[in-house]
Amino acid sequence: MTVFNVFSLLGGLALFLFGMDIMGKALEKQAGGQLQKILSKLTDNPLKGFFLGLCVTAVIQSSSATTVMVVGFVNSGIMELHQAIGVIMGSNVGTTVTSWILSLSGLQGDSFLINMLKPTSFSPVLAFIGILLYMGKSEKRKGIGTILIGFAVLMTGMTTMSNAVLPLQNEAWFTSLFIRFSNPLLGVLVGAVVTGIIQSSSASVGILQALSATGVITYGSAIPIIMGQNIGTCVTALISSVGANKNARRAAMVHLYFNIIGVTLFLAVFYGANLLLDFAFVNETVTAWGIAVVHSIFNLTATAVLLPFANGLEKLAILTIPDDAEKESFALLDERLLNTPAVAVERARAATADMAELARVGVVQAMSLTHKWDDSLAQKVREEEEKVDKYEDALGTYLVKLSSREMSHADSQSVNTLLHTISDFERISDHSVNILSSAEEIHAKSIEFSKDAQEELQVLEGAVQDVLSRTTDAFRKGDLHMAGKVEPLETVVDELVRAIKARHVARLQTGSCSIEYGFVLEDLLTNYERVCDHCSNVAVAQIEVAQDSFDTHAYLNDLRYGNETKESEQFQRRLDRYRERYLFPDSDTAPAAAKEEPNK
Repeated sequence: MTVFNVFSLLGGLALFLFGMDIMGKALEKQAGGQLQKILSKLTDNPLKGFFLGLCVTAVIQSSSATTVMVVGFVNSGIMELHQAIGVIMGSNVGTTVTSWILSLSGLQGDSFLINMLKPTSFSPVLAFIGILLYMGKSEKRKGIGTILIGFAVLMTGMTTMSNAVLPLQNEAWFTSLFIRFSNPLLGVLVGAVVTGIIQSSSASVGILQALSATGVITYGSAIPIIMGQNIGTCVTALISSVGANKNARRAAMVHLYFNIIGVTLFLAVFYGANLLLDFAFVNETVTAWGIAVVHSIFNLTATAVLLPFANGLEKLAILTIPDDAEKESFALLDERLLNTPAVAVERARAATADMAELARVGVVQAMSLTHKWDDSLAQKVREEEEKVDKYEDALGTYLVKLSSREMSHADSQSVNTLLHTISDFERISDHSVNILSSAEEIHAKSIEFSKDAQEELQVLEGAVQDVLSRTTDAFRKGDLHMAGKVEPLETVVDELVRAIKARHVARLQTGSCSIEYGFVLEDLLTNYERVCDHCSNVAVAQIEVAQDSFDTHAYLNDLRYGNETKESEQFQRRLDRYRERYLFPDSDTAPAAAKEEPNK
């Protein structure tokens, strides 16, 4: 073997690892937020978790990425430890898909179909199709093109490595080296160390498959190395669990225990049976296809044996990392998920939806306190506002970090929407405390509004709660149709506020209401109106970002004063409908609307 063969080997290895990396990232990007939705819909059934883990890993071609996601989910409280176990086992089986694809390089035959299945035949075709798609304007096509190019680069690297190591079959030192690896302990150690260094069992199995082209490696040498590769892949999850909560660290330990116990049982049974039966194939030369078979048999067997004992693995992890007397809190947003931007976006969206619901509930609870004071509920409103502040701080930092990652256009839009809306939800929560202050003043001074004022406020509060509910629902569901209903409702709230103010002035003139009561009423009306203004901002951000625009002034101007556009006509119809819905008890018509400024 010459120095040029070494250069070719290193170049082939570089192409192989690079192709695997860009293909995996492109697959994750195309899968988008569906990854979290799939992995989050788990039940207590480990078998379902196993199939989900298998499918996700088969799609993104990386058990390490799946396991790191699982650690992040457990650390964030999205997933329970017992749910994670099935997914981890499934990811080990899912990663075998890569070895089967790579085994195509060992196909033999003269037929056209067999030749087309060889990487040397179809890789150039995939690369050509991939570059054509990549050069297009469609982001989806670019993504598919990247996957095809990555796969072609990967297979080209595999072929280059295989060709580069062929001269090793005549090297005595290389043959003796792999004879030593037939020692189970040494083979397992080498497989674990190599895989731990490159942090990918798929890549290390691929390297072994490339080396099998020399015809020197036997099943006796390959089996322990493959076992070690399965242990080595746990390194990534163990590293990612550093600094996480106990359950997340336990999830990483479950991954390690599964593979250590599985390898120990498999090797004990295999070598025990070999002593009795003397398997002939042990000394036969292993092929790329044979490596894929061994890899699959081990993971399927280990899963079949250990899946029924999932609870035992959980207990073993808890014994290793015992609970403290003080209960741990979950991470609001786990930075491990930033490595999979599509999943991180969905997690940030879910956290923002939780924040929005806290803000909505806080306002509704504060409203109720204006009618009946309750010290414990008042304290709860204050605590919820503090939680919302923490959400805003955490989300702001997380989204800034996330925005620097490479994302699909849809995910980038989502991040822009979130960046525009978290401050509005935080301000809504601030207004809940302002409303609480007014409620506290009403209670302390025993203020009682007139019957007419109470009825008018009841109508207004119903409209404000309607705006809040529609805004949070539209945001949580990503429903642009529902978001479009917020602005006409917000306009009705503005009209109701102006009408209540005008009626209050009239009552002052007749002496049926005092100025002191008017100060509290003014504060309540201002806060109700501001809450709805922020709801409008959230809804408009959803709509505008979805249209790759963010000109709020122009959007609202066209909506309210557009010349018979479809959107302005729909806005007017909704406005009329909501005006009829929110009428004062003594009115047959909605409050007259004053001319609004276009930039409202």
